[in-house]
Amino acid sequence: MSFFFEFYKFLKIRKKYWLLPIIVILMLFGFLIVLTEGTAVAPFIYQLF
Repeated sequence: MSFFFEFYKFLKIRKKYWLLPIIVILMLFGFLIVLTEGTAVAPFIYQLF
């Protein structure tokens, strides 16, 4: 959790708010990849892309 707090402080101090949506989307894609790695949901995810 300290990583997220430090990242938030970095964004706040450096005024790099445009990085936040990029990081969130990358985290969502990473979560999606981990979630569908070995499940039966994988064929349905592949249809989306």
